[in-house]
Amino acid sequence: MKRTLSALSLALFVFAFLSLAGCSGGSPGAPTGPAETGTITLATTTSTDDSGLLDFILPVFTSDTGWEVKVISVGSGAAMQLGRDGEADVLLVHARAEEDKFVSEGYAERRYDVMYNDFVVVGPEGGAISHNNDVEQTFSDIMDQSLPFVSRGDNSGTHMRERQIWDKLSLAPGDNEEYIEVGQGMGATLGMAVEMGAYTIADRATWLAYPDAGDLVVVCEGNAQLLNPYGVMVVKSTEFPAGAQAFVDWMVSKPAQELIGTFGVEKFGNPLFFPDAK
Repeated sequence: MKRTLSALSLALFVFAFLSLAGCSGGSPGAPTGPAETGTITLATTTSTDDSGLLDFILPVFTSDTGWEVKVISVGSGAAMQLGRDGEADVLLVHARAEEDKFVSEGYAERRYDVMYNDFVVVGPEGGAISHNNDVEQTFSDIMDQSLPFVSRGDNSGTHMRERQIWDKLSLAPGDNEEYIEVGQGMGATLGMAVEMGAYTIADRATWLAYPDAGDLVVVCEGNAQLLNPYGVMVVKSTEFPAGAQAFVDWMVSKPAQELIGTFGVEKFGNPLFFPDAK
């Protein structure tokens, strides 16, 4: 079954792009490039890796700047902890509240908007939940009907968003005997949901890039609570400030933003991430 972006989600993206215009962001000017080169460590969420985005853009970054990139792909929470522990030079994550906290705690001077997409709730085709755009009703139905749900359970940006929705509804998902936390990345979580015929929440890029979705389809999308912005930050304790800043400058530059906007178009007809640098 072909998995595509819906018109409703595209409309949400346009609305989100305009409404986020006042949020923090970086200068979209082209980077000048560092005088030195070496290898920087990028701690990033699994969605940028599982979707194939990093394989698409990092060779171009290295070609443009001379800096090599070592990637550590974990959940957003774990990526920011690597930054706190001084084990990463730059972060590319998607957990906005935690990113702002990371800056306020002094671990980075600034968060830069880079791109966004959205989350989707997926589940068995022809199952108890029909396609809709009401994520709160969807989560309520999962709880009320004790439907199987696979949670990443790894303090990632996706897991944080899932918890925010449960919390807003004052629901304890653990009360559902069919709810399980796997402590795994998005790809592994989707694999388990496919095997179980269960529901889960995923970032759209990883969902579209996932090779075998079985009988799972998108059952909920296009809700404002499912907006998924990504930010990039230089870690203050980095040993390679020139390289880390070069990565940020490149990511928010016009050429890189245009490159991000082309990723996925050939295969899916629409980009998997929408550039958002201000």
